Amino acid sequence: MCEYGAPTVSAIASGATGGQGVPVADFDEVLAATRFLVQQPEVRRQHYGFIGYGGTRPGDRVLVAVDTQYDPVLVDALVVALRERGAKVDVLWREEEPDREFDQLDEFRVIMRREPSALNPRRYEGVPWIEELAAARGYDLLVHGKGGPTPRTPHRYEGVPWTSVEQIAAAGTYFPRAVNVLVNLKTQALIYERGRGGRVRVTDPEGTDISYTLWPEYYDGQHYGWHEDPVFGHVMAHPTTPLVRQEDATGVVAGTTSHFSRAFPRIELEIDSGRIERIKGGGHYGDAWRDIWEETRNVQYPCFPRPGLFWIWEMAIGTNVKMARPRRVERLSSGGFEAERMRSGVIHTGHGTFWRAPEETWAGERGLPYGHLHAHLLFPTLVVTTTRGEELVVVNHGRLAALDDPEVRELAAQYGDPDEVLREEWVPSIPGISAPGDYADYAADPGRFIYGAAQE
Repeated sequence: MCEYGAPTVSAIASGATGGQGVPVADFDEVLAATRFLVQQPEVRRQHYGFIGYGGTRPGDRVLVAVDTQYDPVLVDALVVALRERGAKVDVLWREEEPDREFDQLDEFRVIMRREPSALNPRRYEGVPWIEELAAARGYDLLVHGKGGPTPRTPHRYEGVPWTSVEQIAAAGTYFPRAVNVLVNLKTQALIYERGRGGRVRVTDPEGTDISYTLWPEYYDGQHYGWHEDPVFGHVMAHPTTPLVRQEDATGVVAGTTSHFSRAFPRIELEIDSGRIERIKGGGHYGDAWRDIWEETRNVQYPCFPRPGLFWIWEMAIGTNVKMARPRRVERLSSGGFEAERMRSGVIHTGHGTFWRAPEETWAGERGLPYGHLHAHLLFPTLVVTTTRGEELVVVNHGRLAALDDPEVRELAAQYGDPDEVLREEWVPSIPGISAPGDYADYAADPGRFIYGAAQE
């Protein structure tokens, strides 16, 4: 048994892996992990700590749809756990490319598109024909998809973001949901409830410094995640598209990692009134981004107030204190840096169109590029200045302020020592910021530091 009484593999329980996990041969231990998930409530999310299949009842028909980069042991254990609840489970395996090491262009391959997404689905969303199959065949539950919002469907629909036994066994999967929910609500309240009409400033020691206004026009109930209930595990600090005419986000975003690619030399995005005006550095990642930026700079997308594809709207805050980078993070099957974006206090920025939004349909019908690209901020500080002049610290140098809220600590104490329950399982190691060394060396070639450390 691991912390909080949740079952997981013995290597995690012993703490020998620093929270990152190891491959497991004992099927019973993997089954214990999937049994835990089958008991958790369903919330229709794709984020660690907020996924569960607990609505499954005897006689339910379940479709588990995965691709060939998933570990078959994980899938077998999930199927057994669902069948133990009396469900009838079918498994669909979709062919994916063989596992390999990342390069700096993989994020473009899995996110950016020019045709309707049904013709060439992206990594994070569910595959449209699989979603249609589940509806047409009358399944009660579809277990499918690695991330992104799920569409409305006649059936229950839950994600399966873990591709390896290591990931499903990691501590982030079992962080107490009640505590996680409260952390999300506390974080959301600082931005949405108290911040209306105020200003946000985000800084980070890698070079980010950007500010913007929380315009009252965004509070119309039409923007994803921009209401009283947060996107659990992915709290939005800026509204999604469509952007208002007076959008004013201005400054610089900088980083060396995105969701699904090899780490790249430091990229710097210069932003004025919401739109990227210049892209500096970034190695091959930056080169490819500049090419699409140039191609789309004069295209008027329906979701933006002026021409251009690359506008900032995603400023998403991770909330799970026990998330960590996986081992073998250099390989496609690990998911790369997807997991790090969910760690509490990490912010990822997104620039482009919103997932499955009308503007993406519009672009796909016209053969125009669409999608959004990311930069991760690993030690950010986010402060909201309210219309009354109050300064509300939401994140402080990578530490989510809600973790130190007295009510959160009181609830965490029900699961053990609150200092331990609310301690980050993993802290990024960046020379010159959180580790000895020169940041300039890291910024020039972050992969040299990240991939060696991932194997230790």
